[in-house]
Parts: sequence; structure tokens; C-alpha cells
Amino acid sequence: MAVSSGDSFIVTTIDKFVRWAQKSSIWPLTFGLACCAIEMMNLPGPRYDSARFGAEVFRASPRHANLMIVSGRLSNKMVPVIERIYQQMPEPKWVIAMGACASSGGIFDNYAIVQGVDEVLPVDVYVPGCPPTPDAVLDAVLKLQDAIASGRAKGGLMRRA
Repeated sequence: MAVSSGDSFIVTTIDKFVRWAQKSSIWPLTFGLACCAIEMMNLPGPRYDSARFGAEVFRASPRHANLMIVSGRLSNKMVPVIERIYQQMPEPKWVIAMGACASSGGIFDNYAIVQGVDEVLPVDVYVPGCPPTPDAVLDAVLKLQDAIASGRAKGGLMRRA
């Protein structure tokens, strides 16, 4: 990307422009399954103000979202639900696994809990903690934006079959 100060024009590639637009307009969908969701609810509020980073207010419909933040433990009974919601999201779409339970099953190592949401969906960023702080989730959003801008994110145009 090149900018000329005297002539007022910008030169870039379409790919870089598209990735800049995608990273600047993240529309999160909440998928709160347990206690981590309480921490996630703080993100759009005035203290953390996720909108200033391009992650606007959480959407209630998967058709209006391109980022799913899975917070909490995922039971086997919820797998068809989360898969269906993910399929309803438009491309490009990304996933953040928030907390130990979403990332690895946490302390719930039994037959009823999926041992990480990445067994079901492609995860772009993992957020450690039990529960992680809203600051950690904002950091994950910023890391996702960097990955989108550089083309390293699994979602969007970089998704492989």
C-alpha cells in the first residue's frame, strides 16, 4: 500500500483492500454456553468499548455476524446447534474459542463435553483463562484482525475445503 502526500492518491492491491475492510468490520455473534459469557457481556459496554476496535455490538442473528465467540463448555447435545448456526453465518467468518472449556474442555473431561470447539469448528484464536478477562478477549479480537489483514486467518477468503 502506498500513499502520496502531494498528489492525494492511494495505490494498493484489491486483496489488501478487501482484507483491510474485513478486519475493520467484525460483527460478533455471542455463543455463551457458561460462565465465560458473563465476561464476554462486558465487551460492548463503555468500559471496554469493543466498537472502537471495529468489533461492533453483538448480533443476535447469525446472518448478521461474521465472528462467533464460543464461550464456555460445549456439550455433545449442542454440537448440531453450533454447527447449524455456523453454517448460517455469511462468509467470511471466524471463530474465537474463549476460555479453557471452549479451548480444551477445561476441567470437564467426560463423555458429555466436547474437548475443544476446534473438534467441531475451525478456530482462529484461542483465549486462555477460566474465565478470561474482557481485556484478553479484546486482545484476541486484535490478534484476529492482524491475522485477517495478513491473510493468516482460517476464515474468509483463506478457508480451505
